[in-house]
Amino acid sequence: MAQNIYDTPEFFEGYGQLPRSVHGLDGAPEWPALRAMLPPLQGLRLVDLGCGFGWFCRWARTQGALSVLGLDVSERMLDRAHSLTSDAAITYTRADLEVLALPEAAFDFAYSSLALHYIENLPGLLNTVHRALLPGSSLVFSVEHPIFMASRQAGWVTDAQGRKTWPVDSYQMEGPRSTHWFTDGVVKQHRMLGTLLNMLVRTGFCIQHVEEWAPSPEQVLAQPALAQERERPMMLLVRAQR
Repeated sequence: MAQNIYDTPEFFEGYGQLPRSVHGLDGAPEWPALRAMLPPLQGLRLVDLGCGFGWFCRWARTQGALSVLGLDVSERMLDRAHSLTSDAAITYTRADLEVLALPEAAFDFAYSSLALHYIENLPGLLNTVHRALLPGSSLVFSVEHPIFMASRQAGWVTDAQGRKTWPVDSYQMEGPRSTHWFTDGVVKQHRMLGTLLNMLVRTGFCIQHVEEWAPSPEQVLAQPALAQERERPMMLLVRAQR
């Protein structure tokens, strides 16, 4: 079963204070880049893998999506999503993405934001999603970038001149990484960039766009704290076609 760190009270409280939790999609600096990768959603049946508070589910409906299924392992996240939603075309369901079952050819688009790097059995999940999508449909997702995740002691190193460097070690040693994020013991799955992309290819997806996200100069000007995100890629954004 997938780790359900989001139902830990300490973690949930900290996560709920993040800009992306408070302000939704507009609070996520990578959202403009992700949004540019989406197909027109009018009339589509969507599945959101790791839907959290349901921000994308609700936004997709404003874009004309016919129906949206939001899946998450966290009861606390889903409770919040339900409290923010009054739309019969959106269904929220508790699901473990490690052992997910979806009906075949039931969706026109699949989306996931910063969830897939938690999944140990990612090949199994990708196969499930591939079968659940109609031919020609797309999968768009974001994950933490392998460069960001690889180190066993991830964090900035500051030299005597005050310059920050993000060390990369253990890159080819794939597998779990236990980190502190609001609480100890948050486990993520590090995979090399090639491993992740080849996994999609072997599943039968055609990779259409890959972006090693960094904030734009305009974003840095508006939010100077984002400047350090230009020193190394924190997120990887991918669009693949079934």
